[in-house]
Amino acid sequence: MKQFDLGKEKINKLLLAFSIPCVISMLINSVYNIVDQIFIGKGVGTLGNGATNVIFPLIIIFNAFAGLVGNGASAHMSLKLGEGKKKEASKVVGQAIVVTFILSICLGIVSYLFLPKLVYLFGCTDTVYEYALDYGRIIILGSPFMIIYTALSNIIRADGSPKYAMGMLIIGAVINMILDPLFIFTFDLGVKGGALATVIGQVVSFMITLLYLRKFKTIKINRESLRLNKNVFVTLSLGLSSFITQSTVLVLFVFMNNVMTKYGALSKYGSDIPLSVYGVMSKVNSLFISTVLGISIGAQPIVGFNYGAGNEERVKETFKKVLLINFIMGFFFNLVFICFPKQIAGIFIVKTDPSYSLFMEFAQMMCHSFFLVIFLNALEITGSILIQSLGKVKKATALSFIRQIILFIPISLFLCIVLDKGVYGVLYAGCISDVLCFIIAIFVIGSEYKKFGKNKDSFIQEQEQKKSTYTGKPIVITIAREYASGGRYVGKLLADKLGISFYDKELISLTAKKSGLSEKYIHEAEEKARKSENDDRLFIAESKVIKELARKESCVIVGRCADYILKDNENTVKLFLYTDAESKVKRAVKYYGLNKKDALEKINTINKSRAKHYQFYTNRSWYDLNNYDLMLHVDKLGVDKTVDYLIKFLETL
Repeated sequence: MKQFDLGKEKINKLLLAFSIPCVISMLINSVYNIVDQIFIGKGVGTLGNGATNVIFPLIIIFNAFAGLVGNGASAHMSLKLGEGKKKEASKVVGQAIVVTFILSICLGIVSYLFLPKLVYLFGCTDTVYEYALDYGRIIILGSPFMIIYTALSNIIRADGSPKYAMGMLIIGAVINMILDPLFIFTFDLGVKGGALATVIGQVVSFMITLLYLRKFKTIKINRESLRLNKNVFVTLSLGLSSFITQSTVLVLFVFMNNVMTKYGALSKYGSDIPLSVYGVMSKVNSLFISTVLGISIGAQPIVGFNYGAGNEERVKETFKKVLLINFIMGFFFNLVFICFPKQIAGIFIVKTDPSYSLFMEFAQMMCHSFFLVIFLNALEITGSILIQSLGKVKKATALSFIRQIILFIPISLFLCIVLDKGVYGVLYAGCISDVLCFIIAIFVIGSEYKKFGKNKDSFIQEQEQKKSTYTGKPIVITIAREYASGGRYVGKLLADKLGISFYDKELISLTAKKSGLSEKYIHEAEEKARKSENDDRLFIAESKVIKELARKESCVIVGRCADYILKDNENTVKLFLYTDAESKVKRAVKYYGLNKKDALEKINTINKSRAKHYQFYTNRSWYDLNNYDLMLHVDKLGVDKTVDYLIKFLETL
């Protein structure tokens, strides 16, 4: 499959390539549960739906730990790849694989042993208890397979294979859909049949996932990368926001199950109907959540890579487009809940069920209260995932925590207990907390968005307001120079005497503005270039800036292969400045703080790196006199007289 360039490809194309498969993958996870719910609802009834709802918190727990490792590893991997550190990215993935296997086995054992107590904690009623145990025990047996393939699917997407991740989940889902009616109706296995069909589909997805471990595109997994060290905690910290998001969903689900049974029992609906309705409607709502999460998680590699590479303009563009898409999807789902509540609920129950009428009535009431403004959740979910991609774990975690814990539960308890609204108070607490969370999220996400490019503004304004005092014909002077030759200082004095702009380190800020790459990234990339670690993105970005400067003004440009970049510019004067070894050593010791004993060796190493960099991008020798209009020994005349000589030379042109 095609490997996408996250730093150059159009954002729209990348989002289509990464987010659509991710959305489908996330929806398939939701469909697993919904399909079981539909067939169990039709084959077993309200009690069967209640049982799957009681076990659902366990599935949330499994997904939370899968997201902790998987989302953390994909974000960490993308950041390292954006920084050009492939070996470190390999270690991130290797350690994530080991941790996922360990966690999946431990979680499976613990949840199986404590299942009888957990179901009551999750809001189980006495009538639902046996159904919940039958369904839960089989689901737990398949949990290690589900956790592993869910975690690894995030890493596979970040590796540039979103279609593979999507395909492995589709195959498992199709198997589940085929086996569900066969086991539930033909073999009359009830809730056990639904659980068994789910686990078989998960095992198949797991096996397909393992096949990918030898097919990674951007990294290589070996024994060394599988060794655990303290860096694994960095990976887990980057996945903490996803874990908190799922954990808050868990707390919300358990809270709602218990409130539905407790306060539902005091209403005409009884305890089982509110429990069952909340279960089926929340799983339908998971289609909306999965869509928004899928689009946002699909954008994670794009955001993480470009942020790691310092390309803030592409990060901003991705933020804007993902938010717009998610709001459109949220509005669509909101209309469906408001306009078709009975049609949605009718999928999960047969008309001959004794509780059919009350079931439908409660479902309609829930859609018109609890889910009234669910589209507003798109901002909080999107913001949390994308801010996590920037490595801002605390802010992303706080944003995930606000709606369910800080707002919803206290508001629900206030309406239920203080205002004595019972089960109705919980339903209206949902839309109230959605509105309040949306307002808070605007400020949190807005503050993060405004930071992009903020540090560059003052320098950019200063450069754009600078006026040249030069009145001669247009001229661009490029200076290639040996390290410690005094070439940069000559260039600065020459620019000042001519009254034109001087660009050396100043190009870092200008390139940052034009390309979106951060100043930190450009500085680090230029340092790497001294070690012959070339960066095509930086060369292309600086080339564009140099060409634009040459068109716009007269100036002096130091280094960066400017003589080659402007070889077709008729106003360019190309200089090469050098000096003898003794003079270079004296200057390096005096001005650059080098040790006299090894100064010459370091100077020669740097000059060799400059020559290799020049050769790499120009296919020409750095010392070839045919590349320049003038090659000058600086210390034959001294810096000041060299500048005077150059001014006279320029006057003859």
